[in-house]
Amino acid sequence: MNTCVVGLQWGDEGKGKVVDILAENADIVVRYAGGANAGHTVIIGDTKFALHLMPSGSVREKTACVIANGVVVDPGTLIDEINGLKEKNISMTGRLFISENAHMVLDYHKLEDQLREASLGKNKIGTTARGIGPCYADKIGRSYALRMADLRDIDTLKDKLETIVAYKDKLFGALYDAEPIDIDAIYTKCCEHSKVLSPFICNTTQFLHEAIDADKNILFEGAQGALLDLDHGTFPFVTSSNASALGLGAGCGVPTKYLQRAVGVVKAYTTRVGAGPFPSEQDNEIGQLIREKGNEFGTTTGRPRRCGWFDAVAVSYTARLGGITEIAMMHLDTLAGMDELNICKAYKVNGKETTFFPGDAADLDAAECIYETLPGWSEDLTKIENYDDLPENTKNYVDALEKIIGVPISIVGVGPKRSQAIFR
Repeated sequence: MNTCVVGLQWGDEGKGKVVDILAENADIVVRYAGGANAGHTVIIGDTKFALHLMPSGSVREKTACVIANGVVVDPGTLIDEINGLKEKNISMTGRLFISENAHMVLDYHKLEDQLREASLGKNKIGTTARGIGPCYADKIGRSYALRMADLRDIDTLKDKLETIVAYKDKLFGALYDAEPIDIDAIYTKCCEHSKVLSPFICNTTQFLHEAIDADKNILFEGAQGALLDLDHGTFPFVTSSNASALGLGAGCGVPTKYLQRAVGVVKAYTTRVGAGPFPSEQDNEIGQLIREKGNEFGTTTGRPRRCGWFDAVAVSYTARLGGITEIAMMHLDTLAGMDELNICKAYKVNGKETTFFPGDAADLDAAECIYETLPGWSEDLTKIENYDDLPENTKNYVDALEKIIGVPISIVGVGPKRSQAIFR
């Protein structure tokens, strides 16, 4: 069975844990979008793995891992992750496959990210400053882009770098009065990256097509969340790739007709990092309580996440957008101890009630939530292993969400560990 796992909110839903669990039955795990701006956390026993580029299935030693063409790769970050796994006795030798067509994030992309955000002042987007947007922009622009394949021909790469850096120096100097880029330092890093990563670089599309022909089980892992999708999210407060399930085909060369299962991951509430509209946000004691209990601080940036009630309007939209067949809901344990829980079941926009997610950020910014209120529960869920043993109010909350969204909730998370996932 081929499965896609994708976030249905603004990222940070707990995809890493879900991918790790489902990877037990996968031959291959594929990361198909995003870059080191993603942060996927996997906890095994007392060991915590914070992954940014490596597929979450990498912690399972018999699973092949693919970083596909839709990903923008920061070579230094990737090497750090490979070494970090090696320190924990997990080797990627012979089982990591990096697309030759994946584009490279280099230091001048990060610099451009920082300079651009600073110039926007109060209108900044709230990027992670990891160079992701500028790298994707170079990819679209074509003329000043470098791909992982270039690490296999380091002499030609130097010629390309000279052209690119000359252009970037003119651009950054004119727009931001920036100092010249140190091309020698970047080239030296590329030479070092080439020695480590070249053995892993290959045609991953061919690898995946051959795996399909061989009836391998493939698990496709999204990054960020569908509400951050470049085309279908809360533009311009989005990421620079198709972070929904719609990005899968272009991101790795495998059409969705080969999928049998699409799992959407949500939290039992809603969070987002950075600027942008957030109708159900609770910028108050409730939001602070959720943040503290859920440890809502970014895996990649450490920034505190904005927190609010579950937005079923948004999730209904992203579930349909991605053809989601089932939902995994994480952080259910975080809500314990609240007297009442609210679910946003509709919006009021310009005086009119709607259950469809607005396509315009201004309309979403003006949206008022219409809530359904349910009683909460006080019981600790973290040691419960069977769904029937959950408190009645907890099950009622899950049932209410399932009814509004219209997609079955097949997994609920009651803690961060592998063992703290309950299958219905």
